[in-house]
Amino acid sequence: MAERTLRGARLGGQSFEDERGIEFAARQQVGYRCKQGHEFEITMSVEADIPAVWECPRCGAEALSTAGILPEEKAEKPARTHWDMLLERRSEKELEDILKERLELLRGGEIGPAHLHRANAKKRKAG
Repeated sequence: MAERTLRGARLGGQSFEDERGIEFAARQQVGYRCKQGHEFEITMSVEADIPAVWECPRCGAEALSTAGILPEEKAEKPARTHWDMLLERRSEKELEDILKERLELLRGGEIGPAHLHRANAKKRKAG
């Protein structure tokens, strides 16, 4: 019994199976080159979709495929400003009316910073 035990085996660290009778998937080498001039190859399955861009293992920059595969152009939406989003919800006429209302409240001392309220309250008492 002692002859068949595995001595010194690490947990999950080593496989005792050999590679006899195993057929590996067909592979190919795909070349990439980054802007820094670093060239490298990645091993991929023959059936895999080859990406046009891969991260360079030396500098981390984007590397393009040397096989001539071009990256897909993404349709970019124009940047929406706060004004654009506001106009989606209200018309300019509505915005003008709201502005007039708020300015009247501000000038009347009903809204706004506290130091403006105190100044207006003193003027009202004096007048």
